[in-house]
Amino acid sequence: MRMLTLDGIISDRGSKYAVSGAPCASAKEAKALLAKLKRTKKFAKATHNTWGLICDEGPIKNDDGESGAGMVILRMLEREGLQDHVIVVTRWYGGVKLGGDRFRRVQDCVRAYLEENRVPKHPLVAKGYPSIGCAPCTSPVK
Repeated sequence: MRMLTLDGIISDRGSKYAVSGAPCASAKEAKALLAKLKRTKKFAKATHNTWGLICDEGPIKNDDGESGAGMVILRMLEREGLQDHVIVVTRWYGGVKLGGDRFRRVQDCVRAYLEENRVPKHPLVAKGYPSIGCAPCTSPVK
């Protein structure tokens, strides 16, 4: 499977960001896609390759040292109702800590990926379901 990548989409206080993604159905497949991405020297040398995926195995994330970033990706995937699609946000640290702004940059990357690639939303999102998952959580908003 080929990953789609938007490179150099954000620069903040020296840190540079890219976002990649592809259809993906399992943690094993996500790790294989990440390994394929890291075959490119630039991505292998990145400070963080944070990713998230919602699949039949459940929500899966990896912060890769960027504490909390994987959860940000998962929340956005859940909000969009996007399952079986891995999104990887890559950061090259620029020497200045971004604090909470790093989460905004992760959100900006995921949003840019979703808009650029017109990733299809889960059909229940259009019917008013803000969360797609287990029975107690999946209910329409009235």
